Amino acid sequence: MAGKTSKSNCSFSFSTILYCFVYTFHQNGTTSEIPESSSLVRHSTPPPIYLILTTDNSICDIQEKFRPAIHEYPKVISTAQKLIRACTTLRIPIYATTQSSSRLGPICSELTAATPNNFLFTIDKTAFSMLVPDLQFAMQSNSPNNEPYQVAIVGIETHICVTQTALDLLSEGHRVYVLMDGVSSCNAGERAVALERLRAEGAIVTSSEGWLYECMGDAGIPEFKTIAGLVKETKESTKDAVQTLCKM
Repeated sequence: MAGKTSKSNCSFSFSTILYCFVYTFHQNGTTSEIPESSSLVRHSTPPPIYLILTTDNSICDIQEKFRPAIHEYPKVISTAQKLIRACTTLRIPIYATTQSSSRLGPICSELTAATPNNFLFTIDKTAFSMLVPDLQFAMQSNSPNNEPYQVAIVGIETHICVTQTALDLLSEGHRVYVLMDGVSSCNAGERAVALERLRAEGAIVTSSEGWLYECMGDAGIPEFKTIAGLVKETKESTKDAVQTLCKM
């Protein structure tokens, strides 16, 4: 599936789902129940929303073993923590993948600590793209009419798992957000190359805070106060991540 490229111009359905692609977002090798879709409605035709956290962000492979190797890894982790908390508030299911967990180990403890019980669907994989059959099935279960959806990706590495996942999703007609303050690579220079390519392929490269407010769309929703409080609480860590990771 990797290597497919296309831009998406989609009409979306009403349910809102945050799809967290966590490359090493691993919880004792088991899968958790998928929560009910959020009732949050952004506008008249909001998309299902998926946050993909990899640590290779989508909380793509955010694993302990990568901690000493990834450029500005603590900032990737702090962004992922914030997004997990926001997803919990918005009742957006979090999906995670682990990359060869028997060899590369579990996801970082900061992320498991931030995730409530029964709120994480995990899949182990060897493919670099997270869009493996088990994950596709889980996503389709939350979009029974096979409508396109939005996917936000965080994790590592930007130029490998994040890129291949984004390209596969774009090729299937989905709208893809890559959150700059939540993705990184071992070689810092690879980030800019990958992000420039993904922009050209049709991905939306933006910040985690901008994406969160786009998901909400209206300060009148019941969840807004909690999310605004979270944004205020994490203001300094967000500022540090944006200043470091949102430079091209």
